[in-house]
This record gives sequence, structure tokens and C-alpha cells, in this order.
Amino acid sequence: MVPLGLEEAIPSLRIGLKMATYTPKNILITGAAGFIASHVANRLIRNYPGYKIVVLDKLDYCSNLKNLLPSQSSPNFKFVKGDIASADLVNYLLVAESIDTIMHFAAQTHVDNSFGNSFEFTKNNIYGTHVLLEACKVTGQIRRFIHVSTDEVYGETDEDAVVGNHEASQLLPTNPYSATKAGAEMLVMAYGRSYGLPVITTRGNNVYGPNQFPEKLIPKFILLAMRGKTLPIHGDGSNVRSYLYCEDVAEAFEVILHKGEVGHVYNVGTKKERRVIDVAKDICKLFSMDPETNIQCVENRPFNDQRYFLDDQKLKNLGWSERTIWEEGLKKTIAWYTKNPEWWGDVAGALLPHPRMLMMPGSRHFESEDGKVPSVSNTPRMIVPTSKSFISPVKPSFKFLIYGRTGWIGGILGQLCEKHGIPFEYGRGRLENRASLMADIQNIKPTHVFNAAGVTGRPNVDWCESHKTETIRTNVVGTLTLADVCRQHELLMMNFATGCIFEYDAAHPQGSGIGFKEEDKPNFIGSFYSKTKAMVEELLREYDNVCTLRVRMPISSDLNNPRNFITKISRYNKVVNIPNSMTILDELLPISIEMAKRNLRGIWNFTNPGVVSHNEILEMYKTYIDPNFQWMNFTLEEQAKVIVAPRSNNEMDASKLKKEFPELLPIKESLIKYVFEPNKRN
Repeated sequence: MVPLGLEEAIPSLRIGLKMATYTPKNILITGAAGFIASHVANRLIRNYPGYKIVVLDKLDYCSNLKNLLPSQSSPNFKFVKGDIASADLVNYLLVAESIDTIMHFAAQTHVDNSFGNSFEFTKNNIYGTHVLLEACKVTGQIRRFIHVSTDEVYGETDEDAVVGNHEASQLLPTNPYSATKAGAEMLVMAYGRSYGLPVITTRGNNVYGPNQFPEKLIPKFILLAMRGKTLPIHGDGSNVRSYLYCEDVAEAFEVILHKGEVGHVYNVGTKKERRVIDVAKDICKLFSMDPETNIQCVENRPFNDQRYFLDDQKLKNLGWSERTIWEEGLKKTIAWYTKNPEWWGDVAGALLPHPRMLMMPGSRHFESEDGKVPSVSNTPRMIVPTSKSFISPVKPSFKFLIYGRTGWIGGILGQLCEKHGIPFEYGRGRLENRASLMADIQNIKPTHVFNAAGVTGRPNVDWCESHKTETIRTNVVGTLTLADVCRQHELLMMNFATGCIFEYDAAHPQGSGIGFKEEDKPNFIGSFYSKTKAMVEELLREYDNVCTLRVRMPISSDLNNPRNFITKISRYNKVVNIPNSMTILDELLPISIEMAKRNLRGIWNFTNPGVVSHNEILEMYKTYIDPNFQWMNFTLEEQAKVIVAPRSNNEMDASKLKKEFPELLPIKESLIKYVFEPNKRN
């Protein structure tokens, strides 16, 4: 069954409608500090001084106030920094500014990002649209709601198709980005049908031109060519796309605003198609670069539609047509980037073949392809078509702020940063002192914050039983304060937590291989330390800027460290013998840095897959370290007589971490590779 377009779904909207001209008064344009919407806003402000244009933009990583420079001195222009997901703000703006027209561009749009952070796309593209629609319904004053969608909602077009997708074609999105845009369209259609909201939807081809953030193909290729770098092609480059110049698209929205019919969908497209490989060759040609040596095929996306092809006749019937030919538009675009090479600041990470970004307002943090920090330090020259050259400034893409300098994990993190050339500083503030944390962030200006500070007790967790307020102050109040300060500054916090909040139970019996998962609720409160950790973990679930890493019984190759689990049990007179999940720091702490680069969030069981018992570890110790070593076991009941607080024993399900990092070794293999082999004594 083919879903109906808006005009088919609301037949009453078609009856008696002529091509009447609509005249707005006060227009709200969302996302207009971004690429396409800024060209639309500048055009309307320039051509219609009688219209008041209010721009709402949260200034995300791909937005730039400089895109609106042509309009900033105009009396009919107003900028408001804010998020469309804020219902209070949206409702206030509609009423306070007497908005009668909304042009809704704000969205997360980069497909690569959607594969790594799809929830952010749902939040922005679907929930944000829903907030706008509900505000329109409540205020009852909107005469036009123009919703900007994408050609990708149609899904892949057959390679041999000679007729493009028309506005009533079935929606078959194939990636998380296009799925969220299709979902938003369904909401728009529903509000048009249920509440009579005067909606219009557009679906457009790819757009290029000045001001575009270089995560997109054409500006990325141009900036790489300017730096003398190879141009990365996803797959074999045979994918076909259609490209429209930004000013032509801005004119299309001008026409749709004034002549578009309520309830209708309009494709904004071109019949002229180009393979991605041909786009790269055209750019190489304009930079006098040899395509054979300057184009590199790289790994493809998880799914990459072969072709999008639109039927744009309906929009042409309103009087619009494409004006800018490909060659002319490409030359204009190259000229603009040549003149404005620093428009977007440090974009080294965006120029990677598969960039993933931390999508928070004002952030521009990238994941490296190979685990290294993206840098342009080895690109000393920038090539431009006029053959001028200069050295571009180099800025680090990452800078870590680490709390827990005197701690075991915090110390190792600093060593790893030094080893891999990652700029970092240790925090000076106390976790429970908000002002000192704010000062650290303002002075250091980090891209990520690592929290390896906390109270575990010396020599062990029994200390926490007699120092409960101190334990709460650091483990609960301090951790929450740091998370909140990081959220205020739009920073990702990597939080080292514990897996000692579970114990074997009927659903997870010892020896069953059934481990506790990230979504499971803590069931162990035998120690006050574990109680505080479980408490703060539950509260941190409300913070979307936190990545919680559940560490268990940490082990490292440093067998002299008194915090090392192996060091501890090798010095005890007696030990219990229970299989447990454990964390090999030598393998997993580098992974925590990679997780920060990938901007992963949520809760993660930060252990090696599988379990290992006390006796199995001590047998390895005897084999590799001390053949004369001996030990004795005792029961949990006997252990309880010599400790203050019970201890947690459990198996953690590490499948989520293993899926993200397939190279992660099972616990016993990791013990041999990272701990016992390096310490082996002949």
C-alpha cells in the first residue's frame, strides 16, 4: 500500500484551491544559522524588508552565526539562541513575536553521524518537530508551517528508473537519519489532518555552495584539495546523487512560501545526476590534481543508497527552475572556500572519511578513524586554484580534563595521554566544590572530562563503613556535581564506576554464564561503598552527557601496586574461590579513551568477557611468576568473620562492549597477554 501524500490524505485541501499568493508577516525560521536555512533567511530579509524574520538556532556544531552576517544589521532580523525541543521557549516566541509562519529547517542531517548516534537524530528531528507542531496547535495563530524534509525518505531509486520519485511515492528510508525525517513527516501530516494545521512539506536533493560545514561531500573534497590531501570515496564511488546550488534552493523556498498550496508536498530537485567519483574528478580538475593519485576508495557506509532521483515537475509548475549549472556553481563554491578557509575553524576531524561527532550545541568533537587524534600537522601547505599557498594553523582536536590524579586509574590515564600525544591536564578542584570545577573547565577548556576520582577506602572498602559522610560527599555529591557542570558546559563526562553493585542471584546463578546487563537494576547493597555507587549510577541515568564505565576487580601488569586485585589476593593468607568478571586495565583503559573519541554515552559493563576465579588467577601466578607460591581457600562464611562489609561476586555481560570493540579479549586470554606474559620469570 502506498502512503498518501498530504494532498491525497486531505482531499478537502485540494478542492477549489487556486495558485493564490500567500503573504506572511512574521516568520520563524528554525536552524537558520546552518547551511541551507541561512541562505533562505538572508534572501527573504534582503528581498522582503516588510517581513519580520526571527531565527531560532541552538548553534550546534554545523551552525555558525557568521552565516547570517549579511542580515545582522537589518531591522527586520532577530536572532534567538535556543533549542526547538524547548516547548516553553517555542510557545513564548510564537506569542511574543506574533509568528504566523514557520519554516522548519532545524535538524541533524549527516548520515554518517546517524549510524553512530541515532538517538540524537530522533531527539532533534522527531521530538523537536513534535514540539513545534504542538506549539502551533496550542497558539492557533500559524497560517503556514513549511516542513523541510529530504529526498532520502523515498529510499533508494532503481538504477534503471527513468521516472523519478513523485510526491505521492512510497516512503522507504534506509538509514537512521532518513527514518527520523520520515517519522517527522508523518507527524506533520497527522497535525494537518487532525488539527487542520496549514502544513507544506518539501523533499530536496543534495545542496552545495558557500557556508556549508565540511562534513558534507563537496566542501570536504574542496578543503582536502586545498590541503593537498587525497579525496576519500565511500565504496567505489558509483553512487549517484543530484546536486542543487544553494541560491537556487533558497529561491525554491521563496516560491513555495508564497505560492505553495497547503497540504501539499513539493520535491526540490534536479534531473542532472552525477556519480560521486565524477564529483571528485571535477574537483581534482579545478585544482589541477591528478585523479588517479588523489582519489582514494575507502570503506563504505553500513548502507549507502545507490541513487536518489526526483520528479520535480510539481515545483516547476509554480514557476521555479534551476538556474545555476554545475560547473558554475562548483567554481563559485571553490572560490568562497578559498577566500574563507578558516570560516569553520579547526575541521580536521570533519575531513576524515567517516567522521562521527559529539552532537551537542557548540561542540565540534570528532572520532578518529584509527584511534589517533586527528591532526593537520603533517599538511604544511594549502593549495588553492590561484596557486597561492600558506601554512594553516594547527589546533589539537582533543583535550582531556582528568580527575583522580593521585588515584590508580587516573594516573594510568595521564600516562596513556602522554604516550599517544593527547593534550590533557589534571583537575585541581574538589568534586563537591562546584565553583572549583567551573574554574577548571574555564581555564583548561577541555573537549572531554574523565572522572577517575572517588572513595574506595584504604586499604579496602571496609573503610567506607565507618566514614559514610565522606563516602557520600565524593561518590554521590561530587560525581553528580561534576556531571552537572559538564552538562552545563556541553561536555561528555567519562565516569569510572563499579560493577560491584550486583551479586549472583536466581536469575543470574554462579556458573550459568548469564551475566548482569547494563539495564539491570543493582541488587547488592552489602557494603556502603556499593550502596553509594548504585545510588549515583541510577541518578546519572538522567544525564545524557555521561558515559558510565562499570569497572570490576581491576587488574594491571603492575604487580607491585597494592590496588591491583592480583597483588591483593597474592598477599592474603586465605582467599575465597569464586568466579567473577574483572577488568584488565592495560587493555581496557585505552578503550576508554577510544570511547571518549567516539563520544559513546550511557552505561557500559567495562569488563573483559567471561569470568575467572581466585584459584585460576593464583594458578597463573604460580605458573608465570612464582612456582613456589602456595595459598589456602576459605568459605564466604569464614571470610565474613574477618571483614566488616560483605563483598560482591558476579558475572557481568560484556557483549555490548565486545560488539563495539570486537578485538576485546576474554578475561583469561587478556590476563595472560597483558599481565602474566610481560611479568614472566624464567
